[in-house]
Amino acid sequence: MRSGTVAVIGKANAGKSTLVNVMVGEKIAIVSPKPQTTRDRILGVLTREDHQIVFADTPGIYRHRNELTDRMMRATEETSKDVDVILYVHDGHAGVSEEDLSLIKKYAALGIPMLIAYTKTDIMPKEKIPLDAKKFYEAGIGTDIIPVSARKGRNIALLEREIVKLLPEQDKLFPDDVVSDKSERFMIAELMREKILLRYEKEIPHGVAIVVNTFEEQENGTYRIDLDIVCEKRNHKAILIGKQGKTLKETAAFARQDMEKFLGAKVFLTVYVKVREDWRDRATVLKELGYV
Repeated sequence: MRSGTVAVIGKANAGKSTLVNVMVGEKIAIVSPKPQTTRDRILGVLTREDHQIVFADTPGIYRHRNELTDRMMRATEETSKDVDVILYVHDGHAGVSEEDLSLIKKYAALGIPMLIAYTKTDIMPKEKIPLDAKKFYEAGIGTDIIPVSARKGRNIALLEREIVKLLPEQDKLFPDDVVSDKSERFMIAELMREKILLRYEKEIPHGVAIVVNTFEEQENGTYRIDLDIVCEKRNHKAILIGKQGKTLKETAAFARQDMEKFLGAKVFLTVYVKVREDWRDRATVLKELGYV
């Protein structure tokens, strides 16, 4: 039996969460085309008969802009130093920059076994892959590179096999039926935030936090969920709600559908929008909102 932890690291919007969801076989992290979608370290557990891989999906590497992104980057750095394998996820469609090479070298220097998952190969010319691989090689990066497409399922099995080769021989870290370390309550909040990321433009989605006030399963098997959308400015609140509340109602209905799929039950959802000025830069408020 081989088992161990794998830090999934890469620049923002490289496809880390999508890749982890596909490999685990269940949605354990929300996804969107926007940077900063993942704010917390989330464990996704893949268990097979002869191995168990515990993926630690980390916030994307992003320039520090406020106290929240500082905490996100600290979570990524701390996770990278205490794992058995580093899986660096590189967006192949975006090309290879000097910054990319520098970041990969930085994590390779930790001395932890590492693989590079070269993602989004389904939306780029195939002939570009060997050219980028040459850039890595010429930069002195000897790490194995696995071209993958999470959306198309290309080379996912190969990537799993290569990860397993690097894991230590030891007992499973989690029981067979565990797929994530996060609670249903956490995922409900994340599903709401995912729909806001998908629905709203510009800075508003990044200035939003979700607080679940009530998460109750009723005797008839339905769920009653009451949550707050916390934003930074009063004009953001107006945009989130929309004219006569139409935009908020549509977004909440969109989120409720996914909540029902996730919970396998009917959901009665109540949503409010509240303002906490500049909460992303206020340590005490971040703690209240669960960003420890």
